[in-house]
Amino acid sequence: MKTAGKSATKVALLPSARTEVIAADWGTLTWYASAKLGNSQHTTVGKCVIRPGLANPRHCHPNCEEVLVVLEGKIEHEIEGGRHVIMRDGDTITIPQGLLHNARNIGADDAVLLVVFSSARREVKGE
Repeated sequence: MKTAGKSATKVALLPSARTEVIAADWGTLTWYASAKLGNSQHTTVGKCVIRPGLANPRHCHPNCEEVLVVLEGKIEHEIEGGRHVIMRDGDTITIPQGLLHNARNIGADDAVLLVVFSSARREVKGE
């Protein structure tokens, strides 16, 4: 449907075969939407899987905010300044731009997290 005074918005479909999967020793990241994938100009959307007893490295995102939702499992999220937050299925945390953080799976099964960033060109900086 066309809106008065605006051109039609382009819809971008990314087939599952074109997602980007990154394997790490602690788990996997799967990217579904980003500028790099060519299907978003404003957001990055992905899934993070962390294996039991493991954690992703401490990092920050200097150019964007991160919203993280626990879809399955139990994690301990460590936030710069020594704060530790336990998160379970359905819990959501918003990490401000530039704040160091990381997640450790403290459950018996894989932790599955939905991650959304306020930039289609998210940057990552390690500690």
